[in-house]
Amino acid sequence: MHVAPVGGTAVQDHVALAEIELCGDLIIAASAAHEDRLSLESIDEVLKVAEERDGSHSGG
Repeated sequence: MHVAPVGGTAVQDHVALAEIELCGDLIIAASAAHEDRLSLESIDEVLKVAEERDGSHSGG
């Protein structure tokens, strides 16, 4: 088990911070939505998903 050192040294997990930011963006979008749920397209827009949901890639 690894314990962070005492003395103000902060350990940052950049992946976890990015996930927290994405969750916050989704919460903000959901609270601003005029419908009960966000559409899949809205979720993709918030998460900046470039690929289509069916798995095909654009540009090739």
